[in-house]
Amino acid sequence: MNIETKCIQSGYSPANGESRVIPIIQSTTYKYESTQHMGDLFDLKADGYFYTRLANPTCGFVEAKIADLEGGVGAMLTAAGQSASLIAIMNICKAGDHVVSSAAIYGGTFNLFNVTLKKFGIDFTFVDASAPYEELKKAIKPNTKAVFGESVSNPSLDVLDFEKFARLAHENDIPFIVDNTFPTPVLCRPIEYGADIVVHSTSKYMDGHAVALGGVIVDSGNFNWANGKFPEFTEPDESYHGVVYTKNFGKAAFIVKARAQLMRDLGASPAPQNAFLLNLGLETLHLRMERHCQNALAVAKFLENHPKVAWVNFPMLDSSKYKPLADKYFPKGTCGVISFGVKGGRDAAVKVMDSLKLAAIVCHVADARTSVLHPASSTHRQLTDKQLEECGVTPDLIRLSVGIENVDDIIADFEQALAQA
Repeated sequence: MNIETKCIQSGYSPANGESRVIPIIQSTTYKYESTQHMGDLFDLKADGYFYTRLANPTCGFVEAKIADLEGGVGAMLTAAGQSASLIAIMNICKAGDHVVSSAAIYGGTFNLFNVTLKKFGIDFTFVDASAPYEELKKAIKPNTKAVFGESVSNPSLDVLDFEKFARLAHENDIPFIVDNTFPTPVLCRPIEYGADIVVHSTSKYMDGHAVALGGVIVDSGNFNWANGKFPEFTEPDESYHGVVYTKNFGKAAFIVKARAQLMRDLGASPAPQNAFLLNLGLETLHLRMERHCQNALAVAKFLENHPKVAWVNFPMLDSSKYKPLADKYFPKGTCGVISFGVKGGRDAAVKVMDSLKLAAIVCHVADARTSVLHPASSTHRQLTDKQLEECGVTPDLIRLSVGIENVDDIIADFEQALAQA
């Protein structure tokens, strides 16, 4: 099936007389006829559900759909995008390990990596993703266990060179993890360009309506966890009856371990109701992403030609330094998010934002409604000026999430707001 059809049809196939729409199984527990069956479930010898912290039928249907959309062997929903990134790293790293990450990532993820995970003893080196390959190689250490980047970074909109980062990872026998939140699998499937693990904040375009928090981890099934660097996959897990993940689960070793070990212990599980709402968003994802991209390009061209706008960053503009990479990896568009600066700096940016009428100031991005945010004073306010610079966030930067309203109305709103600056 084409991806547009998968958005609607994948993951759930009702039998005769069953619900046509994915049902909400709002239960924490499940009944079985024998202790043996329950024991087989706990030993991972049988398929089924025994506690919603680990798995739930509603969540399972949506996980299967997202795995199909990204081209992976399996997926696991999480309570939020942050928990998806957390579990993806902790599933392969322990105290004393190291990760190389692009510096141009979401401020919350940067804080998770640079502060919280460092307290757990996992070290990170943040690199300029646009640096030459030979320069990036210098960041790799003997204890490096992963390479991480965002396909299109939030909010700086840097476009990641997947093949360069995949080479960096695979020449060192470590996995390449990609946050694909902004493009979604409708616009790009990073696994096709060498990504081993893909994470999303499903609260953004996938949900599309700003009603449900969520995250997801997708396992490509392509990485060789038995290469000698990841004994936790090839040696018995004494916390789970001595199971050996590569032996028992083959290509799905990563995602099974993430569920059986990390979700079991961290409990960052999604609510079935939220999974149901997420699926409603997925069913129209292909339609919305097309409109988001069309509207964003029109708005970006308007801003680029406005006398009060200092600069515009949108990868699909001909003037963007990322246009060649965008054309290569995102032929249908990158996303509906634009970053730009107003002449006059921070004060002028605030004046424009406060003058908007249709576009709302919200701490969110990538849903159906047009919205704006000033990252330096909100999502990235915990960062130093140097860290802001490394992330591509300047004091005058406005993050504009272009919605699916009529584009003429969106442009008219910014025209009147810019007139106030």
